[in-house]
Amino acid sequence: MNAFLDNFWWVLLSVNFLIVFITAGYELMHFREPVKSISLIFALFIFPVIGLLVYYFFAQEFRKSKLFNRKKLYDQKIIKHWESKLMLNKKDLIDLNQDSIKQKIKLVHLLQNNQKKPVTFLNKVRILINGENKFSALFEDIKKAKHHIHIEYYIFNSGRIGNRLILLLCEKAEEGVTVRVSYDYVASRLSSKAVKKMKSCGIEIYPFMPVWFPNLTRKLNYRNHRKMAIIDGRVGFIGGINICDEYVNFEENPKEKLFWRDTHLRIEGHAVKSLQAQFLLNFNFISGKELKIEDNFFPKIDLPEKTAVQIAASGPDTDWQNIMEAILTAINTADKYVYITTPYFIPNNQILTALCMASRIGVEVKIIIPEKGDSVIARYATNSYIEKLLESGVQVFHYHKGMVHAKTMVVDGVLTSIGSCNLDNRSFDINFEINAFLYDKEVAAEMTQVYNN
Repeated sequence: MNAFLDNFWWVLLSVNFLIVFITAGYELMHFREPVKSISLIFALFIFPVIGLLVYYFFAQEFRKSKLFNRKKLYDQKIIKHWESKLMLNKKDLIDLNQDSIKQKIKLVHLLQNNQKKPVTFLNKVRILINGENKFSALFEDIKKAKHHIHIEYYIFNSGRIGNRLILLLCEKAEEGVTVRVSYDYVASRLSSKAVKKMKSCGIEIYPFMPVWFPNLTRKLNYRNHRKMAIIDGRVGFIGGINICDEYVNFEENPKEKLFWRDTHLRIEGHAVKSLQAQFLLNFNFISGKELKIEDNFFPKIDLPEKTAVQIAASGPDTDWQNIMEAILTAINTADKYVYITTPYFIPNNQILTALCMASRIGVEVKIIIPEKGDSVIARYATNSYIEKLLESGVQVFHYHKGMVHAKTMVVDGVLTSIGSCNLDNRSFDINFEINAFLYDKEVAAEMTQVYNN
């Protein structure tokens, strides 16, 4: 028996190191980040078996794997048609008589080259402060829906606000409006009763990447952190507010309940087409269906308003860190000021260096973060960066009233960003995020006023 066990362990170790050599070769061929790759390879050789388990569950890179291959839908003619129709070439962009675009032309080019995301001009936008205002506007638009309602949220919880939304969606579905819902499996707390109710009303509802052991699998990191809604392809919502009672400051809330400060954006116009495309790509992925693209998904829109909006989406399925690169470009090209609000400030070296350099060359850099926040670990991580920021002249402010969850940026009175992306590596490189970049002086002035208040 002892001889068998001795041989068993030698065989196990031999198999382990064979797999380790193959894995190390794979890692060296891809060599995503030298420090990370070398550390992983070192762990594989030093910790037999355990190293492989850690690598499998916590270190796999899915950015270009088949798991997130969503390219099929882009081949459909309707999406290609509106993208090519709205896309402006370099000469057209330069000739535009809009100061906001001219001042931030490098950012426009970046997003167009990275994702073929057009900057659109026929848009009417409305900034929505806090959950109570966001849901009031969202519910009103949903009531007016005629053809379809598309909902995609990181957190969709059963509760007071969630149940109101479910009831409204069911009413619209029973009226004949097509309703599709996507929610993140790990973050959401939808009861089975709520899901059954929606399905029984004819609503197509799917979780994003369900997992059996969310605490043990790497897939926990690849979550859909987006918060958006599209109504009839004409109206879209994007920002930081999830479907959860925590985000709504009801008048009768108990005093001990944390006040929640957040920002969302209502868009009516051509930029909604970009939101729609992102929803369809995601829904096709999670449902496993080839969703038929209808003309009503991309209706003709003619508005007198001409707010310039460009949508940036990023995730493990994109070739570039689109939102991070857009934020980095905005900071590096700032002339006067950069005002940032974020609940979690755990930046990568590029963003941290850009902020410090901008401040040292004379750009006014201000950052608002929560005093306490909803995560002790995140608070300590954020605090570790404050000293370096202050040494460079960056002004850091704590929000004292409650939890500030807004993810916004205003630059030079011409550029505004509102979306789901935090200033941390999880948002930059791991989760699926979406932000709207607005090139408009009036919007920037409003957001600057909001920031200073």
